[in-house]
Amino acid sequence: MKNITKILLGFFLGPIMVFSCKSDLELEPISQISNASFWKTENDAVGALYGMYGRFRDQGQNLYYWGEMRSQTAGNGVAGNYQWELEMFSNTLTSSTALPTWQGLYTVIHDANLLLRFVPQISFSSEERKNSILAQAYAMRAFCYFVMVRTWGDAVLVDEPFLSFDPVAVQRERTPKAEVLAFIKNDLEQALALFPDNNYPEGRNIFSRPAANALKGEVYLWTGKKEGGGTADFTTALNALTEITGTEVALLDDYASVFDYDNKGNEEIIFAVKHAEFETGDLQPYAHMWMYPAYIPATIDEETQKILEGGNGNSVLEVEPHVQAAFSEEDQRKDASFRVIYAYPDGIKTYYASIVYKYHGTLIGGLRYWYNDRIIYRYGDVLLMIAEAKNALRQDPSPEMNQIRQRAYGNNFPGHEFVSSGQETNDEAILRERLLEMAFEGKYWWDLLRFDKAFELVPSLQNKVGQNHLELFPIVLSTLSVEPKVQQNPGY
Repeated sequence: MKNITKILLGFFLGPIMVFSCKSDLELEPISQISNASFWKTENDAVGALYGMYGRFRDQGQNLYYWGEMRSQTAGNGVAGNYQWELEMFSNTLTSSTALPTWQGLYTVIHDANLLLRFVPQISFSSEERKNSILAQAYAMRAFCYFVMVRTWGDAVLVDEPFLSFDPVAVQRERTPKAEVLAFIKNDLEQALALFPDNNYPEGRNIFSRPAANALKGEVYLWTGKKEGGGTADFTTALNALTEITGTEVALLDDYASVFDYDNKGNEEIIFAVKHAEFETGDLQPYAHMWMYPAYIPATIDEETQKILEGGNGNSVLEVEPHVQAAFSEEDQRKDASFRVIYAYPDGIKTYYASIVYKYHGTLIGGLRYWYNDRIIYRYGDVLLMIAEAKNALRQDPSPEMNQIRQRAYGNNFPGHEFVSSGQETNDEAILRERLLEMAFEGKYWWDLLRFDKAFELVPSLQNKVGQNHLELFPIVLSTLSVEPKVQQNPGY
């Protein structure tokens, strides 16, 4: 019982250590438990591992803001908006905007570095279990740095845990993104070499070999398109992604059920972040995209009243008109992704607002809570990345595109078939399909950057062509004030 308690504490609270964060990188242990007496047993390592996932879970809201908010799929809601969200979707960011910083990502990286430093010296009941923990730490560190490279460009590269406070060691300049990307690729190779099998863990809530391959595919698509990697990188991406197709994974016939609170860990999931009652707060920002009761009009119909049952949202974000218009009425992804709310003043049907329905939570005690698992990778995403890699290699992406469309349109599939029409036209279709398939999952801004279409397709950027510095986020003043060797991104 004592060991089980320790593991559970590790899951909810993380490794038994306390940090005093003087700067984004200064993770100074003020307890000696972390290195003097904690790293002794297999259970210590397991507790530390789930502590890493707990802190990664805290970045869920930020992953949406970094990965999608600027793509303007969601904009100003009926209750107005938080100023910093407004500046994100309108692409008017400045260094003084109160944006999420990279501090939380470095906390997760610190956890991964601790695991990589101390787990090799611990005796395990199974070498495979030890290798799996190390593989997950490598994969998580690679994921966090990949988020940073796409968000800020160059990153402060930290590959060892800070075990004592040393200002000289902590204060560092950013490493050029090319070196960081090489580091990410090396971490992924280390992870893939260590995973003992190609299976999925129960719940699919931790990194596995298929999840690491999904990340590898995305990394190499990025470097193939953005960093000049070309054919070699596209081939590597395709090979990694294709390996996933032979695992226990499939598209669910019912698209909405992929995200259902009562269907967590389903066969389409490759890696998701665990959320549960009494364990986490609401899955933000999806509560921002739901209606606050005071803003629900009195004249809505009975069906809409049922949908909005439980209230508890914030009404600060809603689906932008151009995104609503992109969906066909025959596409089951439309109703699963968002719902339009109409009011009937004087009996006349009138557009009022919209809500994001994907990740719509669950009712507990009459109130709606967003305890859905947050999906990082799923099979629909992987199939579209395979299509993208194939098209980059001038291969036919039709099989994967039509798997996605067959599921989306069901019996209405005839007339919606994808037919290969040349590399440029195919790319346009693949990117559009990613919008329809992956809307509001925290990916579309990075998709737009990878396809080099942000200034063409994001309304707030269409009059800013040539201002390429806007592809990156600024380093906020709160970070610059405590990191004297970190320089602001050009243009900000």
